[in-house]
Amino acid sequence: MSASPPIPLSDKTLGDLADGVSRPAYDRAQVTTGIVHFGVGGFHRAHEAMYLDTLMNQGVALEWGLCGVGVLPHDRRIIETLRAQDGLYTLVVKHPDGRREPRVIGSIVETLFAPDEPEAVLSRLTDDRTRIASLTITEGGYLVNQVTGQFDADDPSIQADLRADFAVGEVPTTVFGYLTAALDQRRRAGGAPFTVLSCDNLPDNGDVAKRMLCAFARLKDPALADWMEAEVAFPNCMVDRITPVTAREDIDALTSEFGVEDGWPVVCEPFTQWVLEDTFGQGRPPFEAAGVQMVQDVVPYELMKLRLLNASHQALAYLGYLAGYRYAHEVCQDPLFASFLLAYMEREGTPTLPAVPGVDLDAYRRQLVERFANPEVRDTLARLCAESSDRIPKWLVPVIMENLRTGGEIELSALVVASWARYAEGVDEHGDPIEVVDRLKDRVMAAAAKQQADPLAFLRDRDLFGDLADDERFAAAYTSALHALHTVGARATLAAWTPQRG
Repeated sequence: MSASPPIPLSDKTLGDLADGVSRPAYDRAQVTTGIVHFGVGGFHRAHEAMYLDTLMNQGVALEWGLCGVGVLPHDRRIIETLRAQDGLYTLVVKHPDGRREPRVIGSIVETLFAPDEPEAVLSRLTDDRTRIASLTITEGGYLVNQVTGQFDADDPSIQADLRADFAVGEVPTTVFGYLTAALDQRRRAGGAPFTVLSCDNLPDNGDVAKRMLCAFARLKDPALADWMEAEVAFPNCMVDRITPVTAREDIDALTSEFGVEDGWPVVCEPFTQWVLEDTFGQGRPPFEAAGVQMVQDVVPYELMKLRLLNASHQALAYLGYLAGYRYAHEVCQDPLFASFLLAYMEREGTPTLPAVPGVDLDAYRRQLVERFANPEVRDTLARLCAESSDRIPKWLVPVIMENLRTGGEIELSALVVASWARYAEGVDEHGDPIEVVDRLKDRVMAAAAKQQADPLAFLRDRDLFGDLADDERFAAAYTSALHALHTVGARATLAAWTPQRG
């Protein structure tokens, strides 16, 4: 425990930090902005910003500093916190054995809160030195209509920007507005466009960003949309690092153990992965020198993560919660659950994957369970159970569809879907209420309420499950699993459904 008063984090105090706290080895005054990033939350600061800091510590990429931009009202606090700390923050890596490894990250050299400083954001985006605009705006931030897969032009958040005339000085209010307004200015000036780099956890993130952003632009100016489609690079990537929400105890522990006063540190697991398509229009940092896998095709790695890691999160979340657990590490330290997850990955998830160059899938699967079991990360099941209507259809339903097509196994996946249906009833096995968090909360809970009378009621939502309710094989496995969850509970059902391992 630190005996001295805590040191507020800033450029002036970096040299005063305790020896156990890593800090930038480079002169931050020499770093210039080359990337504008929207969404300076925990994941960005545990991932992209960390990789850039790693490069800068090697004495390279100093022209690729980050300008962090907040657009939404709740972003004000993080922008103000970072600004008060000169853009610095502490990344605390939590090891399974209890060790905490604090590292001050210095790659964010400018912060802007767009509602207060719209002209400054546009100025930074139109500056020729800005060659990448990167995004962590969440899946919902791309405004994809979940039924059609197209841009949701009716979304209320985008209406003001659709009406605004940016060419005469009206300022944007959304990420879409800022990006298109800046790209249009660069086009009209005869300049080169910046690359748009989505770092969000969604399939084909670069392709989705391109389709949605260009669709927005087309509603304002078809010529601009044509130019963007032809000239702007939108690389795909796969991102991976478990980064829980920073808790009060994380802030207090950093102060008590290391003497650092940080208004908003970030905590994360030791593992990190970034697989990035090497398609950039105006150059890029030498990411490979920081451990990023630069590839020509991200799809195999993306499918590996979606169908193994992401789908396994859903496989443990609802069953674990119903069984009485509240944290992912509790679930994965239970041998029954660990065996179930490995069985799902080996027997149902992995057979749907193409070859993944350079990856030992057996080691990857076992590493996933070890990562989930890290007691220091304390990832809540409530977080993993949230927004299931955005997750199950993207992560697990494709596995089911492919295995049905090929005659593969589907029983474990059916149990996972049934566990979501049981969870969506909004009451646990002890009769206590469950807070269901989902953009389709009313819809999924209404369907779940009907399933005692109609066991397939939940599965009949074609927007979420396609025609799975019509597939006799899957419907039989699903209804059997749901019946077991209702009659004997989650743990007994899991024991009966988990194949014996040799």
